[in-house]
Amino acid sequence: MSEQILQQIDTGLWLGEGPVVDFHGMPYPTRMVIARLPDGDLWVWSPVELTAALKGEVEALGPVAHLVSPNPIHYLFLAQWHEAWPDAKLWGPAATIKKCDSLPFEPALEDTAPDAWQGVITQAWFRGSFFMDEIAFVHEPTHTAIFADLSENFSDDFLKNNWKGWQRAIAKVWGITVGKGHAPLEWRLSWLNRAPARKALAKIMASQPDRVIMAHGEWVDTGGDAFLRQAFAWLIRD
Repeated sequence: MSEQILQQIDTGLWLGEGPVVDFHGMPYPTRMVIARLPDGDLWVWSPVELTAALKGEVEALGPVAHLVSPNPIHYLFLAQWHEAWPDAKLWGPAATIKKCDSLPFEPALEDTAPDAWQGVITQAWFRGSFFMDEIAFVHEPTHTAIFADLSENFSDDFLKNNWKGWQRAIAKVWGITVGKGHAPLEWRLSWLNRAPARKALAKIMASQPDRVIMAHGEWVDTGGDAFLRQAFAWLIRD
């Protein structure tokens, strides 16, 4: 019997771990989130590589209605999923839409969640960097905040098993390790206008998430407020 790919972590909420991919010479794990909306439709965030086994597990949960790219880096497998579920709506910020201009996206995501989220998913637009922006989400029924690259939280074990010595040193300097959970240093340094990002963070924290899931690293099952204050200390402080 094959190992199950999707892990249910709360009512109507699942995680799926994908393969490790190369990002500028550094191995990055991939992770997706699936939420079941009140009408039974599935909201799929940052979909990972679609295998036959994963497709079967997803189909058992319900109809895929929404495929979401949170930033212009997290788009690798969107076309694959859209081919499998051509009726699913594609969503992303303007930067993703520009990069994936062959795909039929809905209007660009910004600060206000579309009606399609059915009132259960809050979103906030982290912008003000000349490098990249990102849409963060909170699944309100389960108090779960969802980030792509705004928080990276690699464990020592993962780095030892996958990154070279000089890469591990960079990870420590960047603060993308357990104990800090920051966004990569070059992204933080590119944030010339931090006011919109502070407003977005305040919106996320106002939802009082207890769980924090990120695409890369060790996700946090409880203690979300303390984790976010740690991970975004660079943004909170003046």
